[in-house]
Amino acid sequence: MKTFAIQPEHQAPLTMIGCGILRKEVDRLIEKNRWNVHTHYLDSALHNYLNRLSTELNQALEEREKLGEKTVVFYGGCHPLMEKYLEGHHTCRTHGQNCIVMLLGYELFMQELEKGAYFLLEDWALTWEPMITACFGQNMTVIREIFHSSHKYILALRTPCNNDFSSAAETAARFVDLPLEWMDVGLEHLESVLADAIQRRLAAEQ
Repeated sequence: MKTFAIQPEHQAPLTMIGCGILRKEVDRLIEKNRWNVHTHYLDSALHNYLNRLSTELNQALEEREKLGEKTVVFYGGCHPLMEKYLEGHHTCRTHGQNCIVMLLGYELFMQELEKGAYFLLEDWALTWEPMITACFGQNMTVIREIFHSSHKYILALRTPCNNDFSSAAETAARFVDLPLEWMDVGLEHLESVLADAIQRRLAAEQ
């Protein structure tokens, strides 16, 4: 794969603040490309709790700003006020509606979404039942109705950074009573998304 030459090592590092759902993939790409980027990951379930996402993201940005660090945000449009937050902190985010789009690319994402996919990543699979019941309650009939109303299958995405989470994925699919399918995904699209965001942020004056 192409190596993205972005930042000389002698320059001050950039701090990437964002969702921890793809932390292993992001860390691998930072190491591979030798980007001078530090990371600060937030809980991968925060998109389900907008108040917490707002509080924790803004707090993390403020803390880094007080330390004189330049930040970039690894999030999609996961909060209705995301662009306002970015503007207020004079930073920018990775392009893409969500982390799945950043990983797959828009066309493949839409192709599977239109077929009824619910995208499952390793971190979500490993915390599935408590994450789902915290959002939707304990009534299994209601939970399954919610999933069946908009999804036809669970599509587990397997990246080169994943451990074997097949058992957790199978359990998650059974929990919502949907069939499970698998897709192996490379990191090429995510790499280009990260490189673009880093380049845009470093080019900005503030």
